[in-house]
Amino acid sequence: QVQLVESGGGLVQAGGSLRLSCAASGLTFGTYAMGWFRQAPGKEREFVAAISWSGGKTYYTDSVKGRFTISRVDAKNTVNLQMNSLKPEDTAVYYCAADLRRFRSYSGSPGLHDFGSWGQGTQVTVSS
Repeated sequence: QVQLVESGGGLVQAGGSLRLSCAASGLTFGTYAMGWFRQAPGKEREFVAAISWSGGKTYYTDSVKGRFTISRVDAKNTVNLQMNSLKPEDTAVYYCAADLRRFRSYSGSPGLHDFGSWGQGTQVTVSS
């Protein structure tokens, strides 16, 4: 059974930084693309960033390009999201996700339907 456990959320002032981590188990981690999504109160869950199974490709939603960086450490079964220059509109619960299928890269930004395993989420709050 796949387990994804997020950590690193918290309260930060606008302009600050946070680093989210996701520890994965129950899957051959190095063969799956991984992603981060977020859901703000009253809004749908949305794509934030993803990284291909090889780590050679990364994908970002336009609103976080240049501020967020996704990375993976296969030896530790971990995917990270470094978030800099945080804005109040980044406030949301952030979810880690593992792709439905192995060895996949995406032609464009992946969507919710591309991911089959999800963590429970970690709250990120950015104050103005």
